[in-house]
Amino acid sequence: MLRMERSSDQDLGTTVSGLEPTVAGALAYLLWFVSGILFFIVEKNNPFVRFHALQSTMLFGGFFVLMMFFGIIPILGFIVNFLLSICAFILWLFLMVKAAQGVAFKLPILGDLAEKNL
Repeated sequence: MLRMERSSDQDLGTTVSGLEPTVAGALAYLLWFVSGILFFIVEKNNPFVRFHALQSTMLFGGFFVLMMFFGIIPILGFIVNFLLSICAFILWLFLMVKAAQGVAFKLPILGDLAEKNL
């Protein structure tokens, strides 16, 4: 996993919403893919916020699709969804904290896709 940390003097710019970029980046994860989509649509200029919004949308949209798919399988689906929920919760907390710290933490594959599609 790659990690892009900002130096203490690096400015993350401004946002359309008027929020600090670190706050907006963290809020992009708050409501899974829903907040990711909202911040990606609203924030047109700030690449830090757009990166987190797009990564949130792809990651948690994928979790949502997987959980819906496995939800139709009686017993195995329950076990898989339980494990997916634990993974999603850990990633959700981790990525929100990293965004609040001003770090554009790139997940494997999804982070690269988000960075390319800014």
